[in-house]
Amino acid sequence: MDWLEISVPADGSIDALCEALEALGVGGMVVEDEGDFRRFLAENQKYWDFVDEALEARFTGVSRVKFYLPDDGAGRASLETVRAALTVPVAVKAVADSDWENNWRAYYEPIEIGERLRIVPAWLEAGDSNRLPLYLDPGLSFGTGQHASTRMCLKLLELHLKPGARVLDIGCGSGVLGIGAILLGAAFAAGCDIDPLAPEAAARNAALNGLGPDKFAVCQGDILEDAALRKNLGGGQTAGCPYDLVLANIVADVIIPLAPLIREFLRPDGIFICSGVIEGRQSDVERALTSAGLDVVSHLQEEGWHSFAAVLQGAMPTSRRRR
Repeated sequence: MDWLEISVPADGSIDALCEALEALGVGGMVVEDEGDFRRFLAENQKYWDFVDEALEARFTGVSRVKFYLPDDGAGRASLETVRAALTVPVAVKAVADSDWENNWRAYYEPIEIGERLRIVPAWLEAGDSNRLPLYLDPGLSFGTGQHASTRMCLKLLELHLKPGARVLDIGCGSGVLGIGAILLGAAFAAGCDIDPLAPEAAARNAALNGLGPDKFAVCQGDILEDAALRKNLGGGQTAGCPYDLVLANIVADVIIPLAPLIREFLRPDGIFICSGVIEGRQSDVERALTSAGLDVVSHLQEEGWHSFAAVLQGAMPTSRRRR
């Protein structure tokens, strides 16, 4: 079935327009409003350092409601009812039938990262490769291996991980880093994320790689604000802490306040790897690491993003050189 995409500008209150459309029998409405977009950014500013220009442009000056009707006699009759009841112009666009739920998968291909890993979308075969396949269904969680920050984090993980290590991934998202750590030789990985969807997504991806909660356990919560969560993760109830390696692929404004807390989780000879630092914030993060008693031993940069590996001051082996 083909569809009609109906776009109605809001001449006043978005809520009032939605109520009017609902009274006309319209369902499945999509609100696109610059004011809501700006408020969402302001209220969640600490979770990212930039917003894609194309996304900003999409919402600039926009205040409208979209909905879809079948492109048939009944759908066009409903469209005429809506047009007759509203005083604003209604834009209509024909949309070809499509498997919207699954078409996004066409944009994902296997990705080789570092020397040993190959991230493989769950719906594809691993193919002929001597690399370790890491199967992933990204779903709605961040962390597919396509972003430079994730790739660099995995490269540093491969560089610094020791066999049998215990790993903590703060802001685990899809679970790609924790799963990668286990495939590279870690004995156990724990993860946490503020997103309530993350534990289920990470567990699902772990299962794709044959890993159960005895190898990779994920919880939900804000590690910066929740002292009980920090105690649980750092006190051994989850993984026999402290950890040999702690990961944080987040953003600078979370890494900076997180840095002083790393000692709660990290063994004296352990490694802290942080990524997701946009160009222009790398000096702020490096200063925060130093102030927290950490020495940077590796620094990668790619596509305008930076990643660091750091050790507790005084614990840097002479064989490690800063990059």
